[in-house]
Amino acid sequence: MTDTTASVVTPDDPRYPALVEGYNHRFVGRPDEVRLAADATDVRAAVQAAVEAGRRIAVRSGGHCFEDFTAHPDVKVLIDLSALNHVGHDAERDAFVVEPGARLDHVYRTLHDGWGVTIPAGTCLDVAAGGHIAAGGYGPLSRRDGLVVDHVTAVEAVVVGADGRARTVVGTDRSDDPHHDLWWAHTGGGGGSFGVVTKYWLRTPGTPDGDPARQLPRAPRTVLRRDTTWSWDAISDAGFRTLLRNYCTWYEENSEPGAPATALWSNLIITHRSGTMFVLTSVIPDDAPDAAGILEAHTRAVTRGLGAEPVSATSETSPWLDTWLPSYSWPGNPQDRYKNKAGYLRRGFSDTQITAIHRYLSSTDYENPMGCLVLTGFGGKVNAVAPDATAVAQRDCILKASYSTGSWTDPADDERHLAWVRAYYRDVYAHSGGVPVPDDTNDGSYIGYPDTDLADPEWNTSGVDWSALYFKGNYARLQRAKQAYDPLDVFRHGLSVRLP
Repeated sequence: MTDTTASVVTPDDPRYPALVEGYNHRFVGRPDEVRLAADATDVRAAVQAAVEAGRRIAVRSGGHCFEDFTAHPDVKVLIDLSALNHVGHDAERDAFVVEPGARLDHVYRTLHDGWGVTIPAGTCLDVAAGGHIAAGGYGPLSRRDGLVVDHVTAVEAVVVGADGRARTVVGTDRSDDPHHDLWWAHTGGGGGSFGVVTKYWLRTPGTPDGDPARQLPRAPRTVLRRDTTWSWDAISDAGFRTLLRNYCTWYEENSEPGAPATALWSNLIITHRSGTMFVLTSVIPDDAPDAAGILEAHTRAVTRGLGAEPVSATSETSPWLDTWLPSYSWPGNPQDRYKNKAGYLRRGFSDTQITAIHRYLSSTDYENPMGCLVLTGFGGKVNAVAPDATAVAQRDCILKASYSTGSWTDPADDERHLAWVRAYYRDVYAHSGGVPVPDDTNDGSYIGYPDTDLADPEWNTSGVDWSALYFKGNYARLQRAKQAYDPLDVFRHGLSVRLP
């Protein structure tokens, strides 16, 4: 790689501050340089130079990591992949290619406008594909179409061997591929553990050769969407419990693979009382059988016995892209500080857990409108895949839960906000050492929402290692892939896969 001012940014460059600030401003890096890679050759050269100099590497595609993985003080070389943003169909591989710097809005629009297809990825549209896919990738179409990694057929990555030499390797989903485990490790093993992804190829298994318009899920033409909002003042303590139980019960009863209602996805956001709002957003493709009936039945089931009139309730039918583009992003302001924690649910919360959630969200000794619980629809087609077929082990869940606080700007407020969200999460999972240990109700956490507290014995008193919470029985195979493709531990961070 040629060291030109276009490809290397140092601290005295005016571009430097914007490149080292992550989405979470609790963490700002101070690397010696940022390498702006244009292709896999640039990436390989940057990695090789850093290895030879003994300088720690971090890689970012969109920069949306919740923790300090790309902004750690020990990182000396930050490789920025934002220019690797091509999306198209690769005729040679007969599959779609998505580069890691491509942001989700660009991915969706390119696939939709070019071929009428899509992927079941997320709603935070400025997130880039690199880290999102490596973590598993999910969104409003996942109950219908599975995870993004269920459609990944190959991955190209720059890795470093035991000899310290960087090389570019392609791993595929073919079981006889000598680099099959490189592919598998990137189907939910998280980013920053094995190498630098420079390309993903996507194609749904079993689709016909030579017909791109049939090689990924069809994009919905139109979508039915309903948004319902209640105020805290209108919902009693009993109503709070009723709403949470109803919401979880509907997913318990409607998340089997192939069930008609798996076409529907919803998001329930309950803010801290100081934020005043309960918001239910429900979306279903208009071409799903009995779409209107399923949406209506979902709304009735969730609101049954609530005893509160909504502040607003709107329904619309509109083109799929326009329905949720632009859409929900967390946090809304990329200049803020925040902390996010997460868990998978195999069934609804226990009464004790609901009591803890209510206690923290209704507390009067803490105020933050961005403190919240978010419950996001899961299951369906996601659960049709074996837990060891990809690196995503959570394949019988119905919901994802996110426990968050955010949108403060003053570092002096860190301690107050972090103390609240840590205690909140700890008490929801008090029965299992403060973390979502897999059991009949809970199933660990999502590596796409990394939380280094899970590796901290102060906050994880369960005796269960953080790796089991994220990867369960798949961790040993991830460690073998780590040994094969990063034996020198070049690519590491607070929750990276450890060498055996």
